Amino acid sequence: MDHFSCCFSSLISTLVLLFLVSYKGGVLAATFTFVNKCEYTVWPGILANAGSPRLDSTGFELLKDSSRSFIAPTGWSGRFWARTGCNFDESGTGSCSTGDCGSGQVECNGLGASPPATLAEFTLGSGGQDFYDVSLVDGYNLPMVVEGSGGSGMCASTGCVSDLNRQCPQELRSGEGDACKSACEAFGSPEYCCSGAFNTPATCKPSVYSEMFKAACPKSYSYAYDDATSTFTCSGADYTVTFCPSSPSSQKSSSYSTPTTEGTTTSQGSGTGSGLEYAGTGSGTESGAGSGTGSGGETMLADGSWLAGLAMGDSYKTASPSALQSTIMAFTTSLVLIVSFVFL
Repeated sequence: MDHFSCCFSSLISTLVLLFLVSYKGGVLAATFTFVNKCEYTVWPGILANAGSPRLDSTGFELLKDSSRSFIAPTGWSGRFWARTGCNFDESGTGSCSTGDCGSGQVECNGLGASPPATLAEFTLGSGGQDFYDVSLVDGYNLPMVVEGSGGSGMCASTGCVSDLNRQCPQELRSGEGDACKSACEAFGSPEYCCSGAFNTPATCKPSVYSEMFKAACPKSYSYAYDDATSTFTCSGADYTVTFCPSSPSSQKSSSYSTPTTEGTTTSQGSGTGSGLEYAGTGSGTESGAGSGTGSGGETMLADGSWLAGLAMGDSYKTASPSALQSTIMAFTTSLVLIVSFVFL
């Protein structure tokens, strides 16, 4: 009986541990895995949205062909990016040529990316769904793709696999051509920044520059109100963020001629919505949440208020009653089976 008691206690402890890992006080978690397929080292940055907890790191070194994972609770929202051309000394002090967060350290410590930088933006578990996008609203510094796994729903991959630095017009080039600015950053005019009299979907239209980004990267945000084809949803997934991915069949870039007329805009339609706002310093431009049905299969409210609320950290969702009941039932069933096996 002592042998059975020992085995029984070990099994119970294991089940309890598994239960706690999968159900942390009612809060489910997602795993983010960062993969570097670039031919050089990158330094990813992580900025949690206001009200969201800090992850295990806010910035780290990621060598070529390496990966690193973090766990984020449901309700977490924030953004990721990769810094390039960084030089840090032995004490971890230094700076980066693109995507620098201004902390002077490897850790960004609550500071955002200095544009231009390619951004991945997430809000986890709102009403059982995760919302995510890859944004070029603050410019571009390297290719990036987001892929979900183990989830339900559309869960489409998104991102930008094109090398926009090679296509970047001279007037948008940053530094030695290692990044491509947005028109807002390059020119600062309200019509490019969707500010002032142009701060609504009705008045802020795609520009010739944002259309160049959109043609090269059709699934990415190209300007603040580029919503319907740029925001994606999934439920209960883990996510892989890959820097410099090989081009998948679903991500085909298009050639686009270099714009020649500064300030030219088009009359293509846009969705309605309000912008995403992030804590910490960083760029002043934002990607928005719009109305309509996106290519990821999500349905958006007419006033765009759902994503604006998520971005402000207003939605902390715990497991639904059905999810909790299922977890408890599975746990109880396992206990009953073990008891039956040991004592009957």
